[in-house]
Amino acid sequence: MDGNAVENTQPTDSTGKQTSTSDDVSATTTDKCARLAPQGNRLKIFNKVVEKSLQRLIADASFHRFAQSFHPFYKENPEKTKQIHQQFIASLQKHIQDDINKVVEECELQCKLEELDRLCDLAKENTEDAWRPSGVPEQDISSFLMPYYKKQELIMKRELEKLRRENAELAKKVQDGRGAIASMEQRIAAAVDEWKAPLEDLRVCISAICPEEPFDEF
Repeated sequence: MDGNAVENTQPTDSTGKQTSTSDDVSATTTDKCARLAPQGNRLKIFNKVVEKSLQRLIADASFHRFAQSFHPFYKENPEKTKQIHQQFIASLQKHIQDDINKVVEECELQCKLEELDRLCDLAKENTEDAWRPSGVPEQDISSFLMPYYKKQELIMKRELEKLRRENAELAKKVQDGRGAIASMEQRIAAAVDEWKAPLEDLRVCISAICPEEPFDEF
């Protein structure tokens, strides 16, 4: 074997059986990712992107490059170098996949992408053109805020009209109450006047019958 060249063959274990290379590990991970692929459209796309990225990463970390980087060690012990590379690839792939799974779980990516799929399905029934920025920030902000302010203005006008109607009803009730009180006062005054005449006649009659005994006024 040339000391300046690195064999580009599959590594073997201590029994002479061929061991898995980076391509084999990548294929195994691809099959595993395919089995665990979510059913949502965007989740499938995300899974395929992760799968392709892992494949490219493993391809860049091939045994040939690994051996070139550690050529003196490879020259002394090729089999051990192959085993180290195999363990390195497996550990690297596992940690990357674990980190990706953790991000997906913490960010609730699956639920969000499924919700995005659902919104896109609902949007297919909408024939109106979607809003697009005009490129002028002032105009975009105005087009966003003006409908909101107009809606709030309409709500305030409705509330104001409602308060005005309630105030008018209360004013009418107060006016009716004042009229009832005035009418009651008139009836009381009339009743008092009606009672005054008989009492005056009674006082005169008693004075005529008993002039020496004054009659106390009520």
